[in-house]
Amino acid sequence: MGEEKVTKSTAEISLSGFVIEAEDAEKMARESGAATVEDLLPSLVPAAMRLVRAPISRFPVGAVGLGLSGRIYVGVNLEFEGLPLNHSVHAEQFLISNAAAAGEAGMRCIAVSSVPCGHCRQFLQEVRGAPEIRILVTADGPNAAFRTISSLLPRPFGPPDLLHKGVPLLLEIHDNDLGAIPEANGGDAKCNGGEAVGMDRRLRTAAEAAARAAHAPYSACAAGFAVGDRKGRVYAGSYAESAAYNPSLSPVQAAMVAMVAAGGEEEVVAAALVEKDKAIVSHESTARIFLAAVAPGAHLSVYRYRPSDVV
Repeated sequence: MGEEKVTKSTAEISLSGFVIEAEDAEKMARESGAATVEDLLPSLVPAAMRLVRAPISRFPVGAVGLGLSGRIYVGVNLEFEGLPLNHSVHAEQFLISNAAAAGEAGMRCIAVSSVPCGHCRQFLQEVRGAPEIRILVTADGPNAAFRTISSLLPRPFGPPDLLHKGVPLLLEIHDNDLGAIPEANGGDAKCNGGEAVGMDRRLRTAAEAAARAAHAPYSACAAGFAVGDRKGRVYAGSYAESAAYNPSLSPVQAAMVAMVAAGGEEEVVAAALVEKDKAIVSHESTARIFLAAVAPGAHLSVYRYRPSDVV
């Protein structure tokens, strides 16, 4: 008798994390009976939806994307009680921020549970080749098919309208000039007990690295944010601007993406923000509002850098 091929239903498929390495993605495709990794993506969407944190809308959105590297990235919507809705993170934003943190260079296609809203269609324009990235909406049913972003947003406004051709886009390498970074306003972070004591230097280092990697070509105000939990773990996120401004992802939101993607569940006890001195776009007030609602006992240190050409 020939070898019988056993396939898994979407209900049986689970995700062990928010990034699936290329080799593991190929293995999952074979085991699930999918012809290609691209064909595997829709079957992973239900598992992504189970990771959503949406206490306000109670409307779960899961997204799964295939990068140029062959890795798979997961995105989910995040909502934060006690904060304005604009602090929420859309699943597609989560996915791209997750991919950027992993060093992904580009995106081939994305399967998502619900049709991308205008906010997300605009945010995706920051990725090189955005018009040709393909999207499949699983809510369209068994006949769902991949279609290009250009079919969803046929006349986009984006980076080509504001930037020179050679400027790096989101998911491309950034090395922002931070120049000199003095000590934080108010001194170093004083963490609240546990293993977090003494993490101030690690928070600053993580936030600085995130600021160097930030995508801020429209304001020239690169920024990075890092949070530390009670067990001493640090999670950082980079600011990601949109040509349309409003869909931009703050470094605070990006740090929350990193925390959720890493499985962080502990209380945040300290945070650090690295941003430009006298910035025309500042995230300090946003960070303080966010921490007051989500982690009221956390201490925030703010480090303001001066680019080399103004030092």
